[in-house]
Amino acid sequence: MAVPIARKTLLYEWRRFLPAVAAVAFSGLLMTAQGALLLGIVSANSLYVSQSDANYWVGFPGTQSVELGRTVKAGVLMSLYSEPLVSHIEPLLLGSGDWRATGGNGGVSVTVVGVDTQADSVGLARVVPADLRNQLREPGAVVVDASDSDKLSTKPGDRAEVNGHTVRVVGLIDGLRGLGGVNVVSSLDTARMLDQTLPDDGAATYFLFNVKAGSDPSTVVTRLNRRASVERFEIWPSGQLASMSTNYMLFDSGAGIAFIFATLIAATIGALITSQTLMAAVAGALPQYATLRALGVPFGGLRTIVAEQAAWVGISGLIISGGLSLLIALIAQLYKVPFVLDGIVVLLASLVVLVVAILACLLAIHRLRQADPASLLR
Repeated sequence: MAVPIARKTLLYEWRRFLPAVAAVAFSGLLMTAQGALLLGIVSANSLYVSQSDANYWVGFPGTQSVELGRTVKAGVLMSLYSEPLVSHIEPLLLGSGDWRATGGNGGVSVTVVGVDTQADSVGLARVVPADLRNQLREPGAVVVDASDSDKLSTKPGDRAEVNGHTVRVVGLIDGLRGLGGVNVVSSLDTARMLDQTLPDDGAATYFLFNVKAGSDPSTVVTRLNRRASVERFEIWPSGQLASMSTNYMLFDSGAGIAFIFATLIAATIGALITSQTLMAAVAGALPQYATLRALGVPFGGLRTIVAEQAAWVGISGLIISGGLSLLIALIAQLYKVPFVLDGIVVLLASLVVLVVAILACLLAIHRLRQADPASLLR
């Protein structure tokens, strides 16, 4: 009997519960959006790894995040080439520069990313297609992310200066928008020309390699690690390096901690608004619940009715929240905002909202235990 009563009450008293549904919807939207933004921002710190097809990265020992890489000596290549199971090896350079567009615009700090221009190269292979790599062989040729073109005041075919050296933008890419700075992708030779602090003796910031299909990667890594302490290098699977970079941004940088704090505040505010709105909605129906109690409905039955109502209100609000979240995700994608609408984020936000909704309603109905039904019926 409890379920029909709960549903019928919601249908006939929908005006009373409509604010509660709206509160749940916007509370879930707030939590989901904050979580998706947090994931998007921290995951942007590992773009060099996630947008490459390399299985393993070789870098300087103790590197905490991919953008903090230091020079690895060229001698490491001897160890890599000595492994018969290694199928592909290539360097990747990370430098810095000051971008100045034509027309006297102010400078913009950029990160110079030097990649191999061979058609089968794996560095940034997911964002720099083969045709653009071929154009990067031209001295001074660079590509930038389309979302950064306005910031750099440039478009394909334009010329600019990086550290006083002339470059030409040969194309735009999508998927390498940096958090604070701007990424400028070039060939290895052009990168060394633009940032002359980069090594020119075969050394690199990272060496990327894959393992032949059907081989045991752990065997290769174990053999290479025997030489790591002597030759001063460290090997990370791509997933591990991406996680390290994300965790560094999330827990070790001031920006990550601040955003976590802001997310927790948003979740707390959303939970409080939801609980207060639902408690008010249930409190307004106390005379009806008192009538049921006076008719002999046990208190446990009232709890069941209220929990059922809270669940329906929560589910209705979360359906609306899901639709709005998808809309915001589409808008974020349109404007290149780092917004990762992950299933775990949606699930956690939904669970928090549902738990808060049910607890708030049960706390409100708990007033009936101390109240005199006769007084509530007046």
